[in-house]
Amino acid sequence: MSRDTFKLILALAAIVIGVGSMLSNRPVEHAAGVLAPEDPVQQELAGAAPLRHLEYELTPRAGFRLEARVLSAERYRWDGGADLAPVDLALGWGPMSDSAMLEQFKVTQGARFYTLYPQDEAVDLGLALRHSANMHLIPASEAVRRTLEAAREGQVVSLRGQLVDAARPDGFTWRTSLTREDTGAGACELFYVESATLR
Repeated sequence: MSRDTFKLILALAAIVIGVGSMLSNRPVEHAAGVLAPEDPVQQELAGAAPLRHLEYELTPRAGFRLEARVLSAERYRWDGGADLAPVDLALGWGPMSDSAMLEQFKVTQGARFYTLYPQDEAVDLGLALRHSANMHLIPASEAVRRTLEAAREGQVVSLRGQLVDAARPDGFTWRTSLTREDTGAGACELFYVESATLR
């Protein structure tokens, strides 16, 4: 095989891989309508025993489950909590799972935050924020991790597990939010996900 032929094969392979990646990560489109009507369900856990996960001690704060639309997905590999929570999903339920509502916002994610940018001054930003959240996801198993990492914008995800606080022997701590009413730093849920499905 000539050197030029080898280069051509490599170039074609790179194109095929690139196109495959674009197709597998493209948003899932939906017509107008609420896809995940129910609010998250949270149940207090009194006196639950700590969990060991990697080098972390996780203190359960609440049982938690939800079905929600993926507004944005961000993977983390290098920050201080990437080994614990490798995926953040910005999730929306109720009106924030409706394409008609989402057309009124631009959603961005990064540095463990997500931001909603209203495209119209008349939009009810408070309603949007009460029906969406950025969640730091701790996969309880490799199967759960694969599901979380496969989540694409527009898909509906069902998650079940526990909201937790995390601590590491070197002094690193990470606390979960326990309400959907807060915003800004500290408002994200730290969610130990024991089961996850996508549709």
